[in-house]
Amino acid sequence: MAMASIATRARKPNLLPWRSLSFRATRGGRLGLASFSSSSSTLSDPELEPPPPPPPPSPSPAAGAKVLESFTEEFEIGSRLITLETGKIARFANGAVVLGMEDTKVLSTVTSSRGDAVGSFLPLTVDYQEKQYAQGLIPKTYTRREGAPKERELLVGRLIDRPIRPLFPAGFFHEVQVMASVLSSDGKQDPDVMAANATSAALMLSDIPWGGPIGVIRIGRICGKFIINPTMEELNLSDLKLLYACTKDKTLMIDVQAREISEKDLEAGLRLAHPEAVKYLEPQMRLAAKAGKTKKEYKLSMISDRTLEKVRNLAEAPIEAVFTDPSYGKFERGEALDNITQDVKKALEEEGDEESLLVLPRAVDTVRKKVVRKRIIAEGLRVDGRRLDEVRPVYCEAGYLRMLQGSSIFSRGDTQVLCTVTIGAPGDAQKLDSIVGPPSKRFMLHYTFPPFSINEVGKRVGLNRREVGHGTLAEKALLAVLPPEDFFPYTVRVNSEVMASDGSTSMATVCGGSMALMDAGIPLREHVAGVSVGLVSEVDPVTGEITDYRILTDILGLEDHLGDMDFKIAGTRKGVTAIQLDIKPAGIPLDIICECLEPAHKGRLQILGHMEREIRLPRTQDDRNTPQLATLKFGNEALRRLIGPLGVLKRRIEEETGARLSVSDGTLTIVAKNPTVMEKVQEKIEFTVGREMEVGGTYKGIVTSVKEYGAFVELNGGQQGLLHVSELSHEPVSRVSDVVSVGQQLTVMCIGQDVRGNIKLSLKATSPRQASEPNNVVKQAVPIWPSVKDGPSSQEQDSKEESSSQSMESYTSRAPSILIRSAAECEEEEKSAGLLETLKNSKLSKKSASSTEKRSELKSTFTGEGDEETEKEAPTAKNLKLGMRVTAKVHKVLGRGLVLDLGNGVRGMYRFEGEGKADYEVGDLLRVVCTSFSSKGVPVMSLLKDD
Repeated sequence: MAMASIATRARKPNLLPWRSLSFRATRGGRLGLASFSSSSSTLSDPELEPPPPPPPPSPSPAAGAKVLESFTEEFEIGSRLITLETGKIARFANGAVVLGMEDTKVLSTVTSSRGDAVGSFLPLTVDYQEKQYAQGLIPKTYTRREGAPKERELLVGRLIDRPIRPLFPAGFFHEVQVMASVLSSDGKQDPDVMAANATSAALMLSDIPWGGPIGVIRIGRICGKFIINPTMEELNLSDLKLLYACTKDKTLMIDVQAREISEKDLEAGLRLAHPEAVKYLEPQMRLAAKAGKTKKEYKLSMISDRTLEKVRNLAEAPIEAVFTDPSYGKFERGEALDNITQDVKKALEEEGDEESLLVLPRAVDTVRKKVVRKRIIAEGLRVDGRRLDEVRPVYCEAGYLRMLQGSSIFSRGDTQVLCTVTIGAPGDAQKLDSIVGPPSKRFMLHYTFPPFSINEVGKRVGLNRREVGHGTLAEKALLAVLPPEDFFPYTVRVNSEVMASDGSTSMATVCGGSMALMDAGIPLREHVAGVSVGLVSEVDPVTGEITDYRILTDILGLEDHLGDMDFKIAGTRKGVTAIQLDIKPAGIPLDIICECLEPAHKGRLQILGHMEREIRLPRTQDDRNTPQLATLKFGNEALRRLIGPLGVLKRRIEEETGARLSVSDGTLTIVAKNPTVMEKVQEKIEFTVGREMEVGGTYKGIVTSVKEYGAFVELNGGQQGLLHVSELSHEPVSRVSDVVSVGQQLTVMCIGQDVRGNIKLSLKATSPRQASEPNNVVKQAVPIWPSVKDGPSSQEQDSKEESSSQSMESYTSRAPSILIRSAAECEEEEKSAGLLETLKNSKLSKKSASSTEKRSELKSTFTGEGDEETEKEAPTAKNLKLGMRVTAKVHKVLGRGLVLDLGNGVRGMYRFEGEGKADYEVGDLLRVVCTSFSSKGVPVMSLLKDD
């Protein structure tokens, strides 16, 4: 059958194409041809076909057959099953390992250059990449390909580099490249820790000399309980994100982001992390024993004892004289040391010692290192004469650049940074394109290290790994004290420019950034400060154990270079918010690391005292010409009008005003350079979108047309209102054009609206004289109505033709009016109340009394004579109901009915019931009852019978 034919073809391996081969995993991890294994005969369902006959004994693979060997190690850490695999893919790399945790898999490969080493340092390159195929997506770029490394990829590359670099042997200067890439991701685990452990395993398999293995672990904490290898969901709830790397008994790297965790709790987390990280070591060693290569003999670039002794005799005394003189500054000290190097070089050239000349810079640096370290350990004196726990002089200044939203200068010794703060709309948040983590971030800190800060010449290039790393550390330190997003939804960018560098510029950025945020008025809970702690130790040359050490607070750049450790710790008075530990030797005991937390805490409190004396609380908005922020709420329809087709209107407003608009979830955020621009953009937005108008409120508008009876003014949102001639001035006005003209901008007051919702405006109500008159206007919300664009407005037509023969319903339907309730709701209520039929039959008979007598009776009715049911107060649009009796005033007399003023700006209509317009005059008082509402929501009234 099919199986037999395949087995027959398999007997001729040299003729088989690659696609016709079927591979299997054997017990030893051996991948061979399908015909060589009895367990590979499952090409079809065994329940549907009878089992094939047993194959003949498996011969050894023929020459030319492709045989792959794969080796796997499985182990469990923190309830997560972890797999290490090698041999299946990337077989040509010096070392290649695939580490898997559930459905997330990461491949890490290592290679090294051949030949002799060139240079005086280890050229180690670590590249980490997250391709979108790992989560089943196509990149959104124009070319649909991944581009330059993103910030996260650079940061993970640094995370891998920091713990593995100290373990390469001294003098190993061959080029080494590590390439880690995510093969698949389920989004549950962050691949960064997996990539670091896979790199350690790959180095163990390679022939590159390396003092590993290492273990890297992540620790979280939720509700006071530590979690090992937390998922991404658990990290979102955690108040601690701890990354810890170590060898069997020493610490290599620490990276922490926390929400003001105490030093005691932090130490507990570190001591928990160490034994958990050590669990990664044994599986790597087992895998290396099975599939590892023999370590190759690389040529190490070492300084001979003869050369080192000769240079020490020539340079030690003058170097010691420089370091014992605290009057030297950074550059004066550097110039003196360069002169000493030149003197030694001349002496060696006279002797013709070419071997020593080749390694002279490294030999002089070794002598300097021994002189400084010996003086610190033996005498407790530092290069600049400070005590071991002494912080350099601090200078703070908030509000240095008054035109900006926030700025500060922070100096500690010769280190100086300038920090600025820019606040933007929520839409300005940085979009992240990572396979795990949030899609965007609203707080960014960008750190820049220009070459002039160390008096050097250099180029300004793109993303720099060091700058990205330092900026991210300061960003994590400040993130813990920012207000929550629902309280402060704006995007914030802090920019740190290093003005001068002499050690620990990242911690200076934390201090300067905290003050700049306070200066910008951002409600931080409290200040954050940072300090860097160093270590100088003596090591037993035989055992490699530390025999003596000194902890240094606030280290100089030279002490960082010549020391063993750079331990950056940032936090508030309550606790730690960020940590970054980098070391130079092959590990430091955890006990010494934990001992450094206390001097760092004391130094941090000293710096916080200086910062709080400069600015203690967030600055309130003052009269400075600073950028402004505003958040407005609008409906979706209003926002659509603001944006316009393809965003044309929004872009036009931004171009005309210079402000920036951001629309999100019914919220409009405005960012303007100064209060003048903010006022200008708000006027344009109100004019385009509109806002809720109130009777008695003042608004700005533009005169669009002038008539003999008044002027039409275009208000916010395109709504037009009538400015009647009687409302132009307190004095009599003969011609409207004498007071206003087309295109003139006016500030008018809304004094009401007519029966169809047209807004009535007043110019004289905004004049000072109006303030002295009694004002009985009751504020009432008036909806914003669209402007009538086709044909003359209803107000203009009414003024020309008050005796029009059109029906009341068509009159009221030409323009929108106050919508009290829908017609369906009105009919439902009328039916339920049983009033509809009764009110239809309650028509008045034709009046027999003269109109004069009728007006006299109505006057007495209005004054309450003879009617005990007189309304105590006029109705409003909200409380007007069917059957409500009111006293109304005739507002207008039309051909087929009356427009009634019911009070409080509410208009109603009354259709003539046998009488005519001659029976009524404007100003007459009538007793009416509400019988129904028109389709436009206008109250329909009927006259009450005389009691």
